Order: sequence, then structure tokens, then C-alpha cells
Amino acid sequence: MSALETLVHVGGARVHEHAALGARTTYRVGGSVRVLVTLRSTSDVLELVPLLRATGLSVVAIGNGSNLLVADGAHDVAAVALEGEFTELRWRDEDERVIVDVGAGLALPVAARRLSSDGVVGFEWAVGVPGTFGGAVAMNAGGHGSDMAASLVEASLWHDDGMVTWSKERLALGYRTSAVARGDVVLGATLRLQRGGADEAQERVSEIVRWRREHQPGGANGGSVFRNPENDYAARLIEAAGCKGLRVGSAAVSEKHANFIQVDANGLAGDVFALMNLVREKVLEDSGVALVSEHRFVGFGATP
Repeated sequence: MSALETLVHVGGARVHEHAALGARTTYRVGGSVRVLVTLRSTSDVLELVPLLRATGLSVVAIGNGSNLLVADGAHDVAAVALEGEFTELRWRDEDERVIVDVGAGLALPVAARRLSSDGVVGFEWAVGVPGTFGGAVAMNAGGHGSDMAASLVEASLWHDDGMVTWSKERLALGYRTSAVARGDVVLGATLRLQRGGADEAQERVSEIVRWRREHQPGGANGGSVFRNPENDYAARLIEAAGCKGLRVGSAAVSEKHANFIQVDANGLAGDVFALMNLVREKVLEDSGVALVSEHRFVGFGATP
């Protein structure tokens, strides 16, 4: 029995072969992966991840599927989804701080709303980030004047051959970067926040939600496409290069916010990717700035 056959046999309903991954992203386009492994507990991790590693397949954790673009077609890749205990959220008062323990599969907006309703402040910004904590740690997600580095204490993850806990310093959080490598799977995080007024915190959450509705597009998109260059904004550079509304096949640069790409229903991931590269080329020609994508990619070669 091959390593892959062993994984499928032992995993049972937790392992789905030839899984449609593109449909699970917020772009809602793209192809399939060889297996999708769903982990709901620490025991699942200890049992299945070593078997998954033994297959030799490249591993990608998918979270909510935001900031992720999967190429059209089939890919010899293993995707990992976190459910069950990895979506739990707990917090406790400790001295003058609030310690928050959260699973990597929980969506940031859910945590932001629940914490603010109890008067735990400092995480309201995250209501505007549509990803999960796993991706947020790996990419040091941020917005509205803050980021994960502002409150993160440590994170647990599967790295190389086992489960480890890394401090914020070990994670080396930078602007949309960290020491979490492709193939690592973030499992949970600990944050340090503080007490404040619940009414004020909830109003802040509402303000952010209102701002997003007014300034960012809906529909099928993957969030901000490019990182902001130092002392500038990717959206400004893209608009200045004449790219607002630019289209390649089924994908178009948003007319509402130039750092978003929207894709038509039943569109192609290849169109999104081609448009990203075209936008990058036009901005480089116009301003001399080489934009870097915030996205993670599955099945593509050189990425923008």
C-alpha cells in the first residue's frame, strides 16, 4: 500500500480525494487537489499529518480561502482544512490584560465581534479581514491601523516533523510575512488584549464594517491583491497606471477599489493570474514600482 493509499485508508471520511479546491476560495474559481484532509482535533493532527507528510505531496492550509488563487486543472497537492476544536475561542482576565486562546480555523471577524461584545478591546480591526487565524499568523494580517503582531504572543503549528510553539519573535512577523513556511500548518494562537468599553468597541466594529461596504467591492474576489509599497498605496499606483476596470477574460480590476480583482461566475483562475501580471507590468512601467502580491498560489509557476 502506497503512502497516499495509507492516508486515504486511515483517514476515512477525513480525507477527500480529487477535491475541488478552487470552489472553496473566495474567488470561487480554479481547480482541484489530490487530497483534502480535514483536521478537527489534536489527535487528528498527530494521526494524519505524519501520514500526509509521507506522501511527499506539497501541503497548503486553506482557511477561508481568501488571498488564495488555485490554478485551473488538477494538482498533486494536499490541502488541509481545520474544523472542530480549531475553531474554538476562549479568553480570560490575567492581571490587567486579557489572554485569548484561539484555534487557527476560526474566522477573524467572528473573533472580533465576540471579543468586542464582552468589552475586550484591541482586536476590532480584524472584523475587516475575511481570513482565519492560521492565515493571519502566517501572513501577519492587518488593516485599519493594526495587525496580528500588535497582540500576538505565540502560535502553535505543525513544522517539519512535529507540533511546536513559536513565540512572536520566532515567528519573525513583518509586513504580510512571517517565518511560517509553505507546508507548515498553523494550529492556534495566543493573543494579549485588554479590557475596555463594550459599547465603544462594538461601535468601532460597526464603523469598520461600514467603511468596507463603502470602499471595497463585493462579489468573488480574494481581498487585497498587492502589498502596499513603503509610504504608498498599491491601489493608488494601480489607478495611476490606468488599470482601474482593466479586464482579462473573466477577471477585472475593481472600479470601486483598484487593489481588488473580481472574477465572473464560472470564470477562470488563469484570467485572474494573467490580470495580476498585467497590472504589475503596467505599474512597473508607469511608476517604477514592482508590486508584490499578498496572495498565496497553488498550481502556478512564477508568481507576481
